[in-house]
Amino acid sequence: IQRPGPEQPGQFSLPSRPTRKASRWRHCVILAAPATIARPWQHSDMQITERVSTIIFDFGGVLLDWDPRYLYRKLFPDDELAMERFLAEVDFYAWNLQQDAGRPFDLAVEELCAQYPQHCELVRAYDRRWEESISGPIQPTVDLLDSLRDTGYRLAGLSNWSAEKFELVRHRYPFLEWFETVVISGDVGLVKPDRQIFLLLLERLQDPAGQCLLIDDSPGNIDAARQLGFQTIHYRSPDQLKRELTRLGIIPAR
Repeated sequence: IQRPGPEQPGQFSLPSRPTRKASRWRHCVILAAPATIARPWQHSDMQITERVSTIIFDFGGVLLDWDPRYLYRKLFPDDELAMERFLAEVDFYAWNLQQDAGRPFDLAVEELCAQYPQHCELVRAYDRRWEESISGPIQPTVDLLDSLRDTGYRLAGLSNWSAEKFELVRHRYPFLEWFETVVISGDVGLVKPDRQIFLLLLERLQDPAGQCLLIDDSPGNIDAARQLGFQTIHYRSPDQLKRELTRLGIIPAR
């Protein structure tokens, strides 16, 4: 599971107004069939080039608010600096990513305890009390997902997540059942941004990358998907996502 970045809404540059010399063209209209309209909009938040058929959501940081600090703040009361020193010293996120790739938590905990015996109880606490690292759904994003369910778009999930921990929550949050296809990194032994996990998803979807829109909070994942031809929205916040989906005509403007 990966953390979202700060809110940095994207910006678009509109073409400048035509000069008076070109004003004789102002009554001309160009029509094109929707399936062939090109949208070469590219910036830090969004890259769209052709019609979308499948919308792919990341889970942690997009639909579910995960952060190990939710748990560790309880174990480091009123001492944020000590908590951050612990997370940095054990290289928590690199360690946790290996569970996302399929390493069993029992093995992971024992290995880290052997390396940092002074922190063993803190390491074990993450395994035993893992569910306390999720504060709940990011409801505005879940509402956007709900609005897409009857629009004709296929919905898919692609998330870096330990398979054993995902099983603890998948039935607790009904919206995790709204997807036609879900690929969890811990199930397949691959983690984003490895290109192979994106190719595996495409194989299961039987859709070309160019018709798939990935919504993800990690810049690295966005870059990897773009290199494979995916269309992308770099998720920063529910409001920003809503603006991008509205701009694309995927959800109606109100």
